[in-house]
Amino acid sequence: MRLAEFSYQLPRELIAQNPLPQRPASRLLHVRQHPLRLIDRRFAELADVLDAGDLLVFNDTRVIPARLFGRKPTGGRVELLVERILDAEHILAQVRCSKALRPGGELLLADGVTARVCSREASFYRLALAGPDSAAEILEAIGHIPLPPYIERPDETLDVARYQTVFARHRGAVSAPTAGLHFDQPLLAQLQRQGIGQAYVTLHVGAGTFQPVRVNDILKHRMHAERVEVSAEVCERIRQTRARGGRVIAVGTTVVRSLESAVQHGAIVPFSGETRLFITPGYRFQVVDALLTNFHIPESTLLMLVCAFGGREHILRAYRHAVQEKYRFYSYGDAMFVESQEQG
Repeated sequence: MRLAEFSYQLPRELIAQNPLPQRPASRLLHVRQHPLRLIDRRFAELADVLDAGDLLVFNDTRVIPARLFGRKPTGGRVELLVERILDAEHILAQVRCSKALRPGGELLLADGVTARVCSREASFYRLALAGPDSAAEILEAIGHIPLPPYIERPDETLDVARYQTVFARHRGAVSAPTAGLHFDQPLLAQLQRQGIGQAYVTLHVGAGTFQPVRVNDILKHRMHAERVEVSAEVCERIRQTRARGGRVIAVGTTVVRSLESAVQHGAIVPFSGETRLFITPGYRFQVVDALLTNFHIPESTLLMLVCAFGGREHILRAYRHAVQEKYRFYSYGDAMFVESQEQG
């Protein structure tokens, strides 16, 4: 398939620049199938589209303060976006600066904190941080919340809490699993009281999530590797849900990729490792029955996954409807509940 087949027109003013005052105050576009129906709802009405016995699966990764600012010894400015913390000293990062960095070069990040260039690894640099603390502690002390490039403002104190899910536990992501941002504790408790199960996987979203697809033939695109943990407990919860006729509902595209990466010989099994799974139309889903997701960038791998799940024509029609109805788009925007095109 061609890249242009996943394009749509989005007025700039529909890109949400700030979160709403309350997490569940966003809107929810319900995409029903067979025949296609687009139903405008509020996210607080999520229970109305779920059934007792369904299982919501969340990504409990925690966003790290992964954006760093500094200078070269010559005074030139640099910006780092950490892809991952490798160990107590080393990080892997994208670096924005006027000229490419050379091994052995040093960057000044703060008083008493430097980064030495160890090597170049594709589009990333391996850097050694030197300071009074470990790499993780240095990021917590001087790092900034890595807001996506389409949020055209500096990060603020509000983002420390709001660009993070309320169930975030395992530190390691540089981008929030944004479908989960709509949930607060009262809503989670309400869903639990109504018999809707909750389970958690971990996928540490990397900086590659913002990388554009640069090839016209999308099947030639290669995904960045991201770390995934799917436990035996989650696998058992999924088997039990299926056995009693409930649905497995992925909260976000990262959960879809996590669960589908854990399939072996037609069954979900515990998985711990890296995934480069790239889901495009034609993919046959084996675990996920419904998808809760935000609206995604045109021609992005995330939009391709949603199109694979809900049908490209149906999803693009839903996006046109969302634009017409002035839904808020992207990380701090509204959400969709998408039923599988394979469910009759």
